[in-house]
Amino acid sequence: MDLTSIPIVDHHAHPLLRPEATADAAGFRQWFTESTDPVIHTEHVPNSLFFRTGLRWLAELLDCEPTLDAYLEARAAQSYDVWCLWLFELANISVLLCDYGYTGPLAYPHQAMKSLLPCRVEPILRLEVLAQDLIVQHDTFAEMRDAFVATVGRARRDGYVALKSIIAYRSGLAVEKVAHNEAAAAFPPLKEAARRHGHVRLADKALGDYLLNLAVEQAAVQSLPLQIHTGFGDRDADLRLANPLHLRGLIERANCPLVLLHAGWPYYRETAHLAAIYSNVWLDLSLAIPFATTGIPTMLRDIMGMAPLSKLMFATDAFTMPEIFWLAARWGRWGLGQVLDQFIADQFLTADEAWSAAEAILGGTARRLYGV
Repeated sequence: MDLTSIPIVDHHAHPLLRPEATADAAGFRQWFTESTDPVIHTEHVPNSLFFRTGLRWLAELLDCEPTLDAYLEARAAQSYDVWCLWLFELANISVLLCDYGYTGPLAYPHQAMKSLLPCRVEPILRLEVLAQDLIVQHDTFAEMRDAFVATVGRARRDGYVALKSIIAYRSGLAVEKVAHNEAAAAFPPLKEAARRHGHVRLADKALGDYLLNLAVEQAAVQSLPLQIHTGFGDRDADLRLANPLHLRGLIERANCPLVLLHAGWPYYRETAHLAAIYSNVWLDLSLAIPFATTGIPTMLRDIMGMAPLSKLMFATDAFTMPEIFWLAARWGRWGLGQVLDQFIADQFLTADEAWSAAEAILGGTARRLYGV
């Protein structure tokens, strides 16, 4: 099934970097893995299917040899703005929801992303980054808490289309109800660290859980979806704490849509179960697509066999360079098409039902959920 004509609503992604960040071999290779280990980057990424297949596909676009040196030379001859435009048009991405909390000095800010790309671009508010900034800015717990509630409470009015939490990275997904006094007791050492260093990393479980529960309340008032990182990710993610089953308590307390990111990979069966039994849970497929490569159809087959098709949303979780967006879109459409073709052949779905499912997964469901 050829799904290239269906526009993608990429409901979870990150900003591009300035072209100089990925101009050489090291800068380009490192984004084909979640590892930060330079040995992985130099010795093992070139032997991954994601890199090898991706390089060959990209070389075909530029009509060059499928070697990294040849590709980078051909790429450097292109106008970066035109290259971005072309890849996004080829990917047929119509809307991009962007989390700017994972950036750096070379990252494009929101207005620059809107100017650079041919699609609609809307921002996502990352909660832990907001909390860290407020710890630096405010001297007391009460001031920080009130500023957090006020900022999250006006998120939709300020133009955000979703909230995002990375609490899985910090203290795990077993988010508990925390008393005000317990959260307040965690503030002084964090504030002291902020004074010493000028910044702080929020990893305290009591304060992190407390603030996330507050954010869930504010999201409900605004009917604002909350995206939650689950499963694999950067090297500092402890997968034992990132199993989405740990979220059961929060799910049952929440009155807002919860989008479990990355299918919870490798716990995608558990994530599918949660999406199947809780009306406020949606399952995102990003990062697992494209990194699972040839395993994408197996993952999708298992998820689609359990979870309602109306609960699934494709996204890229792409970052840094336009190639990742295009590759994720190509892998995603390929994997979804493979599974839907088999469902039609096995008479699980009619051709019309399969096409409607593809439209919903690639964009329709996200368009409705986020109001874009």
